Amino acid sequence: MPPAVTLMEVDFLEKALAPPSGASLLDIPCGSGRHSVELARRGYRMTGIDLSADFLKDARARAAEAQVELDLRHSDMRDPGLAPDAFDGAFCFGNSFPYLDRTGATAFLAALNKTLRPGGRLVIDTGCVAESILPTLLPQRWHRFDDIIVMSKASYIASASRLDIDYTFIQGGKIETRPSSSYVFTVAELTRMLANAGFDVISLAGGFAGERYELGSPRLLLTAQRVMCVQEPSTIKSEAK
Repeated sequence: MPPAVTLMEVDFLEKALAPPSGASLLDIPCGSGRHSVELARRGYRMTGIDLSADFLKDARARAAEAQVELDLRHSDMRDPGLAPDAFDGAFCFGNSFPYLDRTGATAFLAALNKTLRPGGRLVIDTGCVAESILPTLLPQRWHRFDDIIVMSKASYIASASRLDIDYTFIQGGKIETRPSSSYVFTVAELTRMLANAGFDVISLAGGFAGERYELGSPRLLLTAQRVMCVQEPSTIKSEAK
């Protein structure tokens, strides 16, 4: 990912999370740590969680090269084992949220509510909400990245609200195919899940410049805030529906 993209994304995160100086922030899952490293450069105390040991190894290398400290932990985002009220803010970037089914997403949001301090903010980046992906879904696509050709074949399983994609990679005469599955929620459904987990949704953006989210926006950047206590579904504010 070009450095300019990381800077743009981290600028957005700083604005959306509105953390105090030197705040403790959670990157979950953190992948190779490009966001955490840049936020650490800006003076924040960063913790990264990921299930991939390879990604964590890359993140440690990035941190060492940048001469910053990251608290990197090998754990499942659905059950990260984090202390209560430990963080001022958290973010889930890189389209990782859609890999969770409803049960997994519910567990993930509950874990974040527990570990965020009251008033702490959460930002979720996803390109797989229904309003983004379904209007423009193509059954087959292909892309070229340098000497790698990537072909994808998509199937939408309506009964499960799940998008199955087989990715075929072609490089130097070698061919490899790998499957992936992403779960598709509507924006309203995601908002209700957050409300039930103890969050108020405070903004929906369609891009890192703060564009308004609307039908067909390529991604959703959702910002929510932890409330003092979980509201009963019947008392959730109407504007959050």
